[in-house]
Amino acid sequence: MDFKNKTVLITGGCSGIGKIVARKSLERGCSKLVIWDINEEGLITTKAELSRPGNEIFTFKVDVSQLDEIRIAAQKTRTEAGKVDILINNAGIIVGRYFHEHSHEQIQKSMVINADAFMHTTLEFLPDMMKENSGAICSIASSAGLISNPKMSVYAASKWAVVGWSDSLRLEMEQLKKNVSVTTIMPFYINTGMFDGVKSKLLPILDPEKTSERIIKAIEHKTKMLAMPLPYWFIRLSQGILPLPAFDWVMENVFGIYDTMKEFTGRK
Repeated sequence: MDFKNKTVLITGGCSGIGKIVARKSLERGCSKLVIWDINEEGLITTKAELSRPGNEIFTFKVDVSQLDEIRIAAQKTRTEAGKVDILINNAGIIVGRYFHEHSHEQIQKSMVINADAFMHTTLEFLPDMMKENSGAICSIASSAGLISNPKMSVYAASKWAVVGWSDSLRLEMEQLKKNVSVTTIMPFYINTGMFDGVKSKLLPILDPEKTSERIIKAIEHKTKMLAMPLPYWFIRLSQGILPLPAFDWVMENVFGIYDTMKEFTGRK
């Protein structure tokens, strides 16, 4: 999938990975960049920062937890920017507490934004991609969609949902012989502020710039699943061959995964 002369839509594109991927999409030559974000001030700032002669940037204030807003923004996007060629589902939130410390509202909002919104947004643009037999859908999940972790129960649930849905969608496009690539991204913690306070014993906290470049390349190469820094196959193989107590021991005592969220503060 070549970004050149394509229309790219990124949800949550005003900060973190979304903003860097937006910049890189322009650097790759996309003709139109569409950014959805709930932060109205951030939309104005991001558009000003990224605008260059010849760039067409469309920004829409969207609360992706609200289905009506997704539908309205999708129609505005089609009207103003035309068909979306590359959709990058990126918007997400995390509470970072033990499950019993969550409110019902926090559970609902986490699932809606982190999982449901990916599906609803994709449903708005997938039919046109299938009709044109061309397109790419990339969903930013998390390594929490592969490995359970204390103080991430609801977040992990939402990302497990994304991984299952996204890869099922990939298989559907292949079965229907549609030239629509589906890429699922499962990164470890990224140093964007969203996971401030996280401590990692062995695995490195990911660099936003390098991670964004790998995401762009995954879309270009139509990569099916990308986990980083540990490869997807290693995680699945370890889960498959080790008894659960042994797997837990390795994750806790070798990689230190189960203690990473102890000092989590998150973005203020």
